[in-house]
Amino acid sequence: MSQEGNSSDRPAGQDPLLLLNTLQLLWTKKEMKKLKEEIRRGFAGLEDPLAGLLDMLESSGDWKGKGHSLGYCISSELQLWMKEHPAVQQSGMKLKKLQARVFRILDQCPANLLDPLISIYQLHTADRNYLLGHVSHLYHRGDYKEAAILSIKLKLQSDQDVEKMCAPLLFQDKINLVEDYVGEHPELQCRLLQILDTWCEPDFNIRDMARQYQGLSRYKPDKLNRKMLSKLIFRLLERFNVDPALCPNVINQRHLRTLNYLFYKRFVEKTMTQENWTDHVQSTVGENRWLQGHLIQLLLRYCDLNAAARWAQRCNLPEEMLPSEVADELQKLEIQERVEETTKEENYKEVKKKDYYQLPIPRANIHLLQNWEDMMQCCEKVLQPGQIVGIDMEWRPSFGMVGKPRVSLLQLAVRDEVFLLDLPRLLEQAEVKGEKEKLPHIIQRLYSDAAITKLGYGMSGDLSSLAATCSTLKGMDKQSQSVVDLLTIDKLLQKSSIDWKKGSLKVDALPPEQSCEDEGLRQPEKGLSLLVQHVLGKPLDKTEQMSNWEKRPLREEQILYAASDAYCLLEVYEKLCKDPESFGLSSDLTESLVGKASVKPRAKKQLNKQEVPSPSGQIARQEGRVILTSGLPYQTLQSQVGEGRCFSVNCSEKAKEQALQVLKHFNVRVTLADIFSRCQVCNCDKYLKVPKERMRQLVEGSRNSLGDNSTGCPTSCEEKPGRTRGAAQPTGTTAGERLESTGSCGADVGLVGGTALQVAAIPPGVLDKAELTDFYCCTRCGKVFWEGSHFGRVVSQFQDILVTTGDEQRVYELS
Repeated sequence: MSQEGNSSDRPAGQDPLLLLNTLQLLWTKKEMKKLKEEIRRGFAGLEDPLAGLLDMLESSGDWKGKGHSLGYCISSELQLWMKEHPAVQQSGMKLKKLQARVFRILDQCPANLLDPLISIYQLHTADRNYLLGHVSHLYHRGDYKEAAILSIKLKLQSDQDVEKMCAPLLFQDKINLVEDYVGEHPELQCRLLQILDTWCEPDFNIRDMARQYQGLSRYKPDKLNRKMLSKLIFRLLERFNVDPALCPNVINQRHLRTLNYLFYKRFVEKTMTQENWTDHVQSTVGENRWLQGHLIQLLLRYCDLNAAARWAQRCNLPEEMLPSEVADELQKLEIQERVEETTKEENYKEVKKKDYYQLPIPRANIHLLQNWEDMMQCCEKVLQPGQIVGIDMEWRPSFGMVGKPRVSLLQLAVRDEVFLLDLPRLLEQAEVKGEKEKLPHIIQRLYSDAAITKLGYGMSGDLSSLAATCSTLKGMDKQSQSVVDLLTIDKLLQKSSIDWKKGSLKVDALPPEQSCEDEGLRQPEKGLSLLVQHVLGKPLDKTEQMSNWEKRPLREEQILYAASDAYCLLEVYEKLCKDPESFGLSSDLTESLVGKASVKPRAKKQLNKQEVPSPSGQIARQEGRVILTSGLPYQTLQSQVGEGRCFSVNCSEKAKEQALQVLKHFNVRVTLADIFSRCQVCNCDKYLKVPKERMRQLVEGSRNSLGDNSTGCPTSCEEKPGRTRGAAQPTGTTAGERLESTGSCGADVGLVGGTALQVAAIPPGVLDKAELTDFYCCTRCGKVFWEGSHFGRVVSQFQDILVTTGDEQRVYELS
């Protein structure tokens, strides 16, 4: 009997399976509005809607796949319908029988169907032991992800072993699910962190741990190495706001890396003063005997026995912990100051004055403000309409520890004066007086006043640290007006035609001591120091940058450094505004950088912003492209392109999850041929396939020609620094592509049309790999690719969504 005949013999909706047939037909036709109406009408006619839903789910298999299905649509509509008709809710023995049927379905249930079923059948009220037993059944079957998701939905975590539940998820790289599992349970968060910390012990074997779990053979436990675990632990410590002392292994390892870094900065780079280095070493090792022992070993490696013995004495290390030679030296050691070293360092400070930027104001005009009486003088001079203020901040280096740094010193520079605000003391005094919001109010007033021009370098990072110091200053970046970030100017300078990067100091400009000890080399200037060097002629002296800025009293060197960091902003800005064109900048630099206080120009600017699409919006509209973005730009860009042409990516997800979201949203079917189907440099999708032996001939010819010709080949043959060597899956090339020599230099091998193949960029040893048979050359830019391990890893990551296809790749081979 046909479906139509059945429907006419019996009122639709009385039989769940007849209702299902009707719904399936509407689902196939994608008549969603009519489908929802039919679902509600059908459930109203069923004698037992809850049992009817289970009849439909048990008789149909189309709800088992990923994504939205008919089963999900029916369940969600029933859930909404029940809110309007609470009388259909079941209880007692009848509900328990329905729950038993639901658990049989949950074995194959997709994640999106869990919430409706749990709500409809009140699974939270089921016997807890039965719920735990069902999760255990999934777990022992190797369905670790499904077991964890169901545990979270049913809130069973407090009755489960956190290591047993989370370990296999970590091996499967499902860290987000692990975070969700412990997210609402502080005791489980602490337990998880303790477990991960034990995995960081030197003698812990991660492979032995992985062998305990069924079905994890295809996952690589080596991915959970100590470096990755350390990053994960610190991220979780910060997210859950847990005391770092809970993880001694990873904290000790991080401190040890800090020690190695400090030794590198002091004895290899030679960019830290003795005072700063000593402060940081002492605070890093503290009373930890394990770290103190490593400190002695590092001192023996970088210094001498005398230095190791002095630190052993300072740390009061027992003799049995010391190497024999250090113990012997300690017995001979006489407590005395190393006058020679101190004198040498003082001489060095005097000599390098001529090589670095110096404050053009007297020391008396630098004011260290540590009480509220002094603050009045600062406010009167800084908070004046038309004032230009250089702003900088200092904080103690965190060396990658948990949490954002807290600002210890806020520097405000105006013409001929600098004010150094000791924030910890000022905030403490304000709290004692009951005026906790007084200082934040002054800072807010400064940043939000459009009549005052504020100068900084990398202001977003400074404001983030300021917000971490005082919670009332959060969102300051949105309130700020008339702010000039010289980092932006720095980037403009880098893009200008002037080759200012070559302005690094010459060897003959170095102090005699540094030329001798550092073999005539100085670390290249960077950041603000390099900008100051380019604009004012001399770089900033950054040796005090890594000071312990929380330690009081501040040393004179720290005070001068902090004042210089803020005051130099005024001089750089003034010189750039006077003659921007000499630095390769536009003549309207002042107007473009400083915001106006007037309301009308701001309103006009906002109007223009709405009328004129952004560059991304223009390109998308002209070329029919789709924009992928995240955060605030989404709202603006969405209004500039067609419907559905802008998609907001969740930037809190991992890159793979973001890619999967995009593919799912646009219903993209990915085949193996799509992996690396475009050149990573120029986005071209046409490659030339070159057999390995032919490529070997080209490479050898290139090297021979370079050896014979001192001028080398044209730059088009060479790979620029920073390009990524990777793998590319070949796609078809245009007919007629072939190799030819494009010039007198034999290394300049190219395609018809002038594209030079970058054969000289292939590293030694690649051609000797037995598994490689072919290379793929981009026909637009000449970049050479081959199937390396990176290709296999990417294919493995996306294996679960790849669609197999019989279409062959058409590639033109070389004869």
